[in-house]
Amino acid sequence: MRSAADRAGRGVAALLCLLLALGCSAGSTPSRSAPESTSAASSAPTTSATPTTAAPTTPPPPQLPGGGRTVFPAYRLVGFSGGPGSPALGRLTGDLDAAAAEMRQQIAPYAGARPVLPVFELITTIAHPFPTPEGDYSGRSDDALIQDYLDAARRAGALLLLNIQPGRADFLPEVQAYENWLRLPDVGVALDPEWAVGPSGVPGEVYGQTTGAELNGVADYLGRLVQENNLPQKVMVYHQVASSVVVDLGGLLPHPNVAIVQSVDGIGSQGAKEATWRELMRDRPSFVVPGFKLFYEEDVEEGPLMTPQQVLALTPLPEYVLYE
Repeated sequence: MRSAADRAGRGVAALLCLLLALGCSAGSTPSRSAPESTSAASSAPTTSATPTTAAPTTPPPPQLPGGGRTVFPAYRLVGFSGGPGSPALGRLTGDLDAAAAEMRQQIAPYAGARPVLPVFELITTIAHPFPTPEGDYSGRSDDALIQDYLDAARRAGALLLLNIQPGRADFLPEVQAYENWLRLPDVGVALDPEWAVGPSGVPGEVYGQTTGAELNGVADYLGRLVQENNLPQKVMVYHQVASSVVVDLGGLLPHPNVAIVQSVDGIGSQGAKEATWRELMRDRPSFVVPGFKLFYEEDVEEGPLMTPQQVLALTPLPEYVLYE
């Protein structure tokens, strides 16, 4: 028979156990074998469970200024061209925010079923009618200038296109000279073969020329930049004032990462511009997007500037409209 002292001792032990149990349920972590409770306190993880680590978040891939990663058919591009200190190159000069405000008024009628993505086309490599230190009759813009235009383009929600007038240089090395900028998601190129005069020509004295193969080399380079840097689709415009300026277009191939645009740069009255449009559209490869250029000064010498409604009545429908 157990003595009273023995029972008392066991009672104390039981009480201690109870107090320990209460202590566990109030503040300590329950063991793995403890029953689950419906109380909020019991939702804490067990001491032996592996801590939960939040999955690392992957930043979204770079987007176009208006969102998305594909230019066409999501958007219609409309913009201004220009360069610093030279109104003859276009309205995109001087106070760039004021130019952007004027551009917004000009492009408003083009907004319709698809949003308009504004464009700043900066004449970045400029052809000269005299020899330059490199002997290529052209000069490149410095980084500070390009940054100014890029900052203004971003304030306007616009793409920046670096326009290349190569003079006696080839297009590809001139484009590659701006690779640091082309690694950005909102910078593309515009090639101006009228000013690609070959090894002996003088810009302004003769029309320059390029080939489909040369254009394809630039498109291939841009496509690799897109792939290597996970960029949205790049825009590559080639301007064409006459059929002789771009030849052997069979050498130009489609590039899924590059939106290739043919900008028809005919100058003159509405009738003359439409005639140039029809002629150059006949040879346009099916994967090349049509574009149309208007000149505030040269066009009005022979008649009023074409209205947005007249431009949008062209067949095929222009997907890039540029004002100079």
